[in-house]
Amino acid sequence: MATKHDYYDLLGVPRSASAEELKKAYRKLALKYHPDRNPDDKTAEARFKEISEAYAVLSDSEKRGAYDRYGHDAFSGAGGGFGGFEAGNFADIFGDIFEDFFGASTGRSRGRRGTAGTDLKYTLKVSLEEVLTGKDAKIKIPLWENCVSCRGTGAKDGVAIETCQTCKGAGQLRFQQGFFAVSRTCHACRGQGKVIKDVCPTCRGERRTQREQTLSVWIPAGVEDGTNLRLAGKGGPGDGGGPSGDLYVEIAVAPHSVFAREGSDLFCETSISVAKAALGGKFEVSTLEGKSMTCKITPGTQPGKVLTLRGHGLPDMHGGGRGDLSVRLNVVVPTKLSARQKELLQEYAALEGDNVDGEQSGIFDKVKNLFE
Repeated sequence: MATKHDYYDLLGVPRSASAEELKKAYRKLALKYHPDRNPDDKTAEARFKEISEAYAVLSDSEKRGAYDRYGHDAFSGAGGGFGGFEAGNFADIFGDIFEDFFGASTGRSRGRRGTAGTDLKYTLKVSLEEVLTGKDAKIKIPLWENCVSCRGTGAKDGVAIETCQTCKGAGQLRFQQGFFAVSRTCHACRGQGKVIKDVCPTCRGERRTQREQTLSVWIPAGVEDGTNLRLAGKGGPGDGGGPSGDLYVEIAVAPHSVFAREGSDLFCETSISVAKAALGGKFEVSTLEGKSMTCKITPGTQPGKVLTLRGHGLPDMHGGGRGDLSVRLNVVVPTKLSARQKELLQEYAALEGDNVDGEQSGIFDKVKNLFE
């Protein structure tokens, strides 16, 4: 009888190795020596059996304890399999490992699960005015849905379906490799266990048809550019009974001709005359709602001064109140003056001691130079 090697040495781990370390070591060795990777290599096959036996014992806390105390004698005379446990139990131990490696499952019954539908994306353009108030938008999207004629089967009249002869309706093909059984998805029916005899003339066997669907989407007030609104279950249909995907509506806020935006705050500019900037006065500002607000400016207002109208910005999408409207003042220097206007400015310049006709810059030129 051949001498058995120490299980810990076979896996290359210390006797104090944790369950996770054992599993990691076994994964690496099983991938290296698996018969699928080493066809017709008897040495690799023997090695694979040894490391599988070692992991089967050491991954079971009760068997590992017995092995640590008595070595291989703990399982001598137990009969069958690896020290007395059956090949069926062996498959249960290693099923998850071989699923990761080879995309296959063991012979355990897991049941077929449908595939979820794909997520869809739709870009919806909205104006800044719509952001202010919110909007119930109607969108039209092309939607794939299960064919009504064949009830999503892809077969004529929904009944021209036969049991797959390759897998006998199991949806899986089972392969026996010595002591270990591996199941893979049947290529003939793609795991469905059924094949279509006559295709549906409506969907031509695709099981789905496309139509335009109108959906209602609530655009919340204060929504920001780039926000994605999720409509659960409004995406592509699932396959094999799987759930539908989701529809994501991405908001694209169009630029405004007057107002700029930063979060919930709005910004705009307005122009005032030199006289109003110097003497003070009032001017009108239109808000995004279309209302006219009267604002007061103090005498001596400088170009670029910003006035803030509290609470006249956009609402916060998350309920944080409304932002502000900031108005930047531009002082406009006249380019054409009447004779009387020139006379008055020259009198003002004389009072200031400015020679507007000489080399020294006068008040009018000083004001004009501010904006050049």
